[in-house]
Amino acid sequence: MIRIGIAGYGNLGKGVEAAVKNNPDMELVAVFSRRDPDSVKIRTEGVKVYPFDKITDYKDDIDVIINCGGSAKDLPESTPAIAENFNVIDSFDTHARIPEHFANVDAKAQKGNKIAIISVGWDPGMFSLNRLYMNAVLPNGNDYTFWGKGVSQGHSDAIRRIEGVVDARQYTVPVESAVQSVRNGKNPTLTARQKHTRECYVVVEDGADKQRIENEIKTMPNYFADYDTTVNFISLEELQRDHKGIPHGGSVIRSGFTGFDLETKHTIEYSLKLESNPEFTGSVLTAYARAAYRLNTSGECGCKTVFDIAPAQLIAQSGEEIRAHML
Repeated sequence: MIRIGIAGYGNLGKGVEAAVKNNPDMELVAVFSRRDPDSVKIRTEGVKVYPFDKITDYKDDIDVIINCGGSAKDLPESTPAIAENFNVIDSFDTHARIPEHFANVDAKAQKGNKIAIISVGWDPGMFSLNRLYMNAVLPNGNDYTFWGKGVSQGHSDAIRRIEGVVDARQYTVPVESAVQSVRNGKNPTLTARQKHTRECYVVVEDGADKQRIENEIKTMPNYFADYDTTVNFISLEELQRDHKGIPHGGSVIRSGFTGFDLETKHTIEYSLKLESNPEFTGSVLTAYARAAYRLNTSGECGCKTVFDIAPAQLIAQSGEEIRAHML
C-alpha cells in the first residue's frame, strides 16, 4: 500500500481524500492543516488531523504528500519545504512562474533524495500533455486553450487572499465566437482578452473598501490584469445559495497542417466537462502520487512535471494488463 498524506484540507484536499479511497493500492495515513486540528473533520475513519508545522515528524510514516495549498501564496513556500523530506505532488497553476517553482522544488528534492511532481491537474496537467502530443503530431499549426465556463479554484483563492475579502468565486468564461472560429479551422490570432472573460462574485467584510478590492482584483498580474473582468459584490447567503458548486472544464485545440505543401488541414481537440473541479483535480494528483512513489522506489529523485512521467507509471494495473486491455 502507498501511504498518502494530505497537506491542506480545503476543497482540493477533500477531493484527494475521496480519490485515495477509490484507489485500492493506497491508504490515507494523515491530514495536515493550518487550522486547529480539532476543528477539521475528515471522512476517513481512523485517520487523524495534525498541525501543519508538525509534518516532518511523520516522514517515516508517509510515502507521498499531496500538497493541496493555493498557488498564489502557499505552494511556492510549502512544496519546496516538503520536498526535502517527502515525495510530494502539487497543483501549482501560475503558468508564468512554473520554471521558477520547478527550480526551487528541484533543489530541495535533490537534496532530500525525493521525487516531486509539480503543476499536476488538468491545466496545467492533462491539457499540458495534450498540447505536447498535438505539437509532436502536427508540428505546423496553432494551439488554442479555452477554459470554462467554470470556477477556477486558484483564481478564487487569489481573491480570497485580498484584505477585506471573506469569500469569493471566480468563473472563467470562454468567448463563444472565438471558440467557434478555432473549431472551424480559421486559425485566428487571439489575445487572452479575446478568448476569455472573468466573472467574480465576492463577499467582503462590513465596511471594507469595495473600490480598493475591485481594483486589486482587476489589476492582479497573472490572474486578472489581461482579461475583461467583472466584479460582483454579493452577500454570503447569496454565495452559498447560488455558487456552492465547483464545476469547470474546457478544451485544448490544435489546428494544423500536413502534406508537402501543408495543404491538408486537421483539428485535434481534447475536452473536459467536470461537475467537480476539486474532485477531478484530486484524482489526477492521486494518480501522479503513484508515479512519484514508483520512481523514488526505483532510485530516482528531483523535480518532475507531467511531461517526464510515463503513462504506465500512473495506473495501478500491470504492464501486461494495460497492454491487453487498453492498447
